[in-house]
Amino acid sequence: MVMDSSVISSARLWGAESAASPLVDVQIRNGRVASVVPAGSAGLEGERIDLAGRWLMPGMVDHHVHFTLWAKHRNRLSLAGTSSAADAADRVRIALAADLPHTQSPLVGRGFQDALWADAPTAELLDDVAARVGQLHRPIVLISHDLHSVWINTAASVLFGTAAGLLREEAAFNLEIALESVEAGDPARVEAQVAEAVAAANMRGVTGIMDLEMADNPTMWARRVASGLVGLRVLAGVYPQHLEKTVARGERTGKRMPGTGGLVTVGPLKVFADGALNTRTAWCFDPYPHSSDFGHSAHPRGDLDRVLRDARDQGFEIALHAIGDRAVAEALDAYEASGATGSIEHAQLVRDEDIPRFAALGVAAGIHPEHALDDRDVTDALWAGRTDRAFPYGSLARAGVALRMGSDAPVAPLNPWKSLSAAVHRTRDELPAWGLDNGLDLLTALRASWAVPAVREGVAADLIALDHDPAALDVGAMRDTNAAATFTAGRLVHAAL
Repeated sequence: MVMDSSVISSARLWGAESAASPLVDVQIRNGRVASVVPAGSAGLEGERIDLAGRWLMPGMVDHHVHFTLWAKHRNRLSLAGTSSAADAADRVRIALAADLPHTQSPLVGRGFQDALWADAPTAELLDDVAARVGQLHRPIVLISHDLHSVWINTAASVLFGTAAGLLREEAAFNLEIALESVEAGDPARVEAQVAEAVAAANMRGVTGIMDLEMADNPTMWARRVASGLVGLRVLAGVYPQHLEKTVARGERTGKRMPGTGGLVTVGPLKVFADGALNTRTAWCFDPYPHSSDFGHSAHPRGDLDRVLRDARDQGFEIALHAIGDRAVAEALDAYEASGATGSIEHAQLVRDEDIPRFAALGVAAGIHPEHALDDRDVTDALWAGRTDRAFPYGSLARAGVALRMGSDAPVAPLNPWKSLSAAVHRTRDELPAWGLDNGLDLLTALRASWAVPAVREGVAADLIALDHDPAALDVGAMRDTNAAATFTAGRLVHAAL
C-alpha cells in the first residue's frame, strides 16, 4: 500500500514507561514522519491505519545479510544439528531418495558444523550414499553453517572443475560463486524466492538490510526496486571483484542509486581479514587445540593497510570481516594506519586491550548474537580458556563502541528477535546463560537494530507495530515475535492487525 499521506492512529510509543504512555497519532507524508500528536487531534490527512493501542517503534535493520543466498537457503536441505559426517551423509541419502525425478541438478544442502565431528567429511562418503540410491552421478554440494567450507562429492568436483571433498576459504567461496552461476539459469525462480524472503523479513519487522551478498549489489537491488520489490531499504555492499566497475559508475559509500526513491544506497566495501571459527580458519594469537595452526590471515602483512587506504581514497567505508583475536587486532591496526572508516564484522574473540581501540578509532562493531549460541560448544572446545572474551558485546558497549546488530543470514535466520533475545539472554533453550557478563540490556540491543533513533518528527517512516511490549517477553516469546504491521518509507508492507 503506497500513500503520499497517511495516519498511524492510536499508537503507543515504546519506551521504559510505554504501558502507561498516552496514545498518539503519527502523520506520515512522503515517506517521513511529519508529526506525532495526541490521539484524536484534528487536521491529520490521509488513510488511517488504526493500531488500537499497539506499541509503535522504529523498524528493524539487519546490518549484515547475504540476502539472495538466504532466500535460496530457505528452500535447501538443512543439515543443522547433524552430529557426524555419517549422520549428515545419511540425511543426504534420504533427500536423494525422495528427489529421484530431479537427477540432473545439484542437490544443495546447508548448515553442517564439522568442527567437533569425530569422522571426516569425505567425497567417498557422499559418493557411497549417492550410489546406494542410484544417483552416483548427481552433484552434491553441502555448504557449511559459516559459509567458509563446502563439502562436495566426485560428481560435483567434475561439474565445477575442482578437488572433491572438503573445500575451505577461497576454494569454497569460488565454488559457491560457481554454484550461483549454475542456478542463474532460472532467474525467475531465484527472484520469486527473493520476493518471498522480503515478505518473511517484513513479517518479522525488518525494514532495512545491509546486503553483503557476493554480487553487484547496487545494480541488483536497483533492478529489484524498479520491478516493484519495495519492502526493504537496502545498503548495498560491494566486494573487491566488483569495485572497478562500481567506481567506474561513479558510485561510492552513501550514494543513492537513481530510480530507487532512496531505497537503495551504496554501502561499504567488504574485506576479509581471516576465516571462521568452525572452519578453524579464524586467525588467533593462540593455536587451535592439538595443533600448531593459528588460523588463516587473508592478507600478507601490511597489505590490509593498503587495501583500506585505497578504498578510503575511492570514497568507500569498510565492512572488515575479522573473527579471531589476532585478525581483530590487525584490523584495528589497519584502520589506524589507513585512516579508513567503517566496521569490524563479527569480532568474535577480542583481546581486552583492543576493546577500547574500537571507540578511539571510531570503528563500529558488527555483531551477530545468534552465532554465540550456535557456536557455544565449538567455542568452548576451540577457544578454551578464552571464552570470557568471546562474543564480547557487553564489553564493547561499556567501552562506548557503536554496535550494529545483524544475523549474517543465512548463517543464522534473518530474524531480529532471535538476535535480540540472544544478545540479552545469551541462551535460547534449557541451557544456562552463556557469557551473560557480555550480554546487552534490551534498549542497547534495540538501538543497535533500529532504523531510526526514535519515532519523532522528521525521521524516515521505517516503523513497526507490535502486539506485545518486548520488555515483557521471555526468551521463547521474544524469539517468536512477529510484527503486527511494518512500514518501509511510509508504505504498509506487512499487516496482521
